[in-house]
Amino acid sequence: MRRFFAFQERNTSYKQETIAGITTFLSMAYILIVNPAILSQAGMDKGAVFTATALTAIIGTLIIGLFANYPVVIAPSMGLNSFFTFTVCQAMGIPWEIALTGVFVSGVLFLLLSLLKIREMIINMIPQDLKHAIAAGIGFFIAFIGLKNAGIITANGGTIIGLGDLATPEALLALFGFGVTYLLFVRGVNGGIFLGMGIATIAGIATGVIEKPASFIGSIPSLKPTFGVVFSHLHELWTPEIFAVIFTFLFVAFFDTAGALIAVASQAGLVKDNKIPNAGRALVSDSAATIIGSILGTSTTATMIESNAGIAAGGRTGFTSLITAALIFLSMFFSPVLSAITGEITAAALMIVGALMATEVKKINWKNPEIVIPCFMTILMMPLSSSVATGIAAGFILYPIGMIVAGKGRDVHPVMYILFLAFLAYFLYM
Repeated sequence: MRRFFAFQERNTSYKQETIAGITTFLSMAYILIVNPAILSQAGMDKGAVFTATALTAIIGTLIIGLFANYPVVIAPSMGLNSFFTFTVCQAMGIPWEIALTGVFVSGVLFLLLSLLKIREMIINMIPQDLKHAIAAGIGFFIAFIGLKNAGIITANGGTIIGLGDLATPEALLALFGFGVTYLLFVRGVNGGIFLGMGIATIAGIATGVIEKPASFIGSIPSLKPTFGVVFSHLHELWTPEIFAVIFTFLFVAFFDTAGALIAVASQAGLVKDNKIPNAGRALVSDSAATIIGSILGTSTTATMIESNAGIAAGGRTGFTSLITAALIFLSMFFSPVLSAITGEITAAALMIVGALMATEVKKINWKNPEIVIPCFMTILMMPLSSSVATGIAAGFILYPIGMIVAGKGRDVHPVMYILFLAFLAYFLYM
């Protein structure tokens, strides 16, 4: 087992990987509750989506852990499940069965692009400064998510966003969890993020902020309402409207996953010579997970940025993913317990991890404006637009322009110019 996962090369241990796997699970477990809640608004059976979400996360996480040796979790994407429900099904009026079939087709296209190593080539040719900006931007983004989930930052009519009511029990619990986690982290306590979340959960239940689960064991809902639906609707995809939906699934997921993979690899110290090891295998893993997920009954999957919580806790190999997958499997039988893992609990982990990822900014060349502006806009647009793909798009559009004006156009990889045009077309379409 040690040799298979390269423990010695990556300077890790069973204890370190196990703590990391538990931490990753606690950070991402909310998706098992939130994803069914969102997709059910598209008309899908909530129970079936819960089971599909869990099984997809288990299979995808096992594939990337065993096949690519990455300490990450693959699960339905939060951004794309919202696009699926609120844009495709509600705004465009497309039945969820056809939308899910669109996810299946985009997953097949994803897999072909991965097997042909087109996705890996694009990721590896991204300039190093933009890679650092993407990782840092995701750090700011997930910290913002944590603050928002805890009610510390809220919507504000005058300034768009503003400081929330810090006197609410939820905000106080999040601040308590953050304080405990921060102190443990500064003291160098192993598993500080995991311990901080555990202490905050106990405090939340003790004070009544978090409702104590009425029971611990629940039955696993049937997959029957969603399983295999995609195969009976393939003939209904041949319309321009559906093609546009498939393209959007493909385009957004491509760069959401690319950004998350770059961030994860950078945080784990896996990037060597501006290249991500086993990137092709990692990309094949998430493509396969999207296909499997659509057949089971859930929207497009992606590498979850919450995986960085486990990496911050010491995760360096696919053994971390095995632990997380095992806990997801157990959670299918203990679904009522997941109600105790609220946004206030995960907020502290996301803020701490966001701060650690933001240190990538020090590696950016801040002397040349043709690099500074694209990197800054990449970082800024991720939290402000709530989209990793939009932040990457901003950088990919500005970088070639700046390099041409600076007389360095020949230093830009030809693929960057193709992506420049692709992102412009994407924004015009949107």
